[in-house]
Amino acid sequence: MNATSIDIAGLIRQIPTQYPFVLVDRVLEHDPTGRLVAIKNVTGSEEFFEGHFPGAPVMPGVLLMEGLAQAAGIWLLQDAPDPRRLEVHLVGIDDAKFRRPAVPGDQLRLEVTVLHRRGALCRVRGEVRVGEHRVAEATLLLQIATLDPPAIDPTARVDARARLAAGVRVGAYAVIGPQVKVGPGTIIDAHAVVDGDTTLGRDNHIYPFASVGLAPQDLKYRGEATRLEIGDRNVVREFVTLNRGTGGGGGLTSIGSDNLFMAYAHVAHDCRVGSHTIFANGATLAGHVDVADHVTIGAFSAVHQFCRVGIYGFLGGYTVATKDVLPYSKTVGNRARIYGVNTLGLQRRGFAPEVIAAIRQAYRVLLQSSLNTSEALARLEAEPMIPEVRVLVEFIRSARRGVVLRRASRDNITDEA
Repeated sequence: MNATSIDIAGLIRQIPTQYPFVLVDRVLEHDPTGRLVAIKNVTGSEEFFEGHFPGAPVMPGVLLMEGLAQAAGIWLLQDAPDPRRLEVHLVGIDDAKFRRPAVPGDQLRLEVTVLHRRGALCRVRGEVRVGEHRVAEATLLLQIATLDPPAIDPTARVDARARLAAGVRVGAYAVIGPQVKVGPGTIIDAHAVVDGDTTLGRDNHIYPFASVGLAPQDLKYRGEATRLEIGDRNVVREFVTLNRGTGGGGGLTSIGSDNLFMAYAHVAHDCRVGSHTIFANGATLAGHVDVADHVTIGAFSAVHQFCRVGIYGFLGGYTVATKDVLPYSKTVGNRARIYGVNTLGLQRRGFAPEVIAAIRQAYRVLLQSSLNTSEALARLEAEPMIPEVRVLVEFIRSARRGVVLRRASRDNITDEA
């Protein structure tokens, strides 16, 4: 069967999606009796290369398995009368072997062959190749699950053109616009508004009176087409506002997965928010702000436009950050001052003691030595650096607005760092 005869775009929306990236670019061969071949072009701009590994990007092995699972999912849903009501779950991996790394510039050939299928379970053999070289192989066990159709309260206003996946629940008097796309299991509570070109992943929860995807609060915005993209399992509490992008800022506001936005938090146009972040009540991002993974922004804190907040950073309540906030740091105050390393946060997230010690030593060089910032960076770079310290150094090197390095006091820095 010719690959173009399959609704690939429609099927890709239903393949395993625990990871937020589609890892199938095109289907080359499709045999309905039990085989499918697809390709994935690996580019240096892929988000999963950030930090994996600095200076020598390698595609994680788990994503090679995910690519095979997605290819197998396309084959499994080929004959489904309504694939929108089905999901494919990867439930097991056996005999996985990794032969060589996959790096930017590679074109991955994803080959899957069905070994056995019984009811909702299917076992397939997968192989990843680059040219003549075998990159990885494994046996995968997948399961097809049936989802309930969307449940929409009769008082809700849902545009007929909106795309709601199976398992979505929409509460009383909620409003959903025509360009909205909502993933499986997402809950949109009473009186919430979701509009604009907005995509919500799976299992999000939008609480009452939240405003998601409406026009940006920017006087330069002239109604141009822009987007808001939100990942999976985010919690958006009451009166939170998440605005889509502007033409002048790239046209996209993006939010990752597993984030908590407490009541009255605000994410402005063209921001990029990672995953596993916490925005306390009233936390506010101006436009064009980048927030990395595992960041906590305290109540009623504000981050100035075009600033960044580094990975595992902590902003205390009522903080005003007008420069970039360093990775792993504890930053508090109006204007922001640095109180050293977010040691407690790193411990809670499982950082090894020796890694925390190395980060603290790097902060001592930055904050407590008599060296200026350039000299301190040169000293850190002169010695072998663990990846976490390299992230800190590269963050400072790439800053455009400067970074928060004003110390609260020497005593406080000594206690923390």
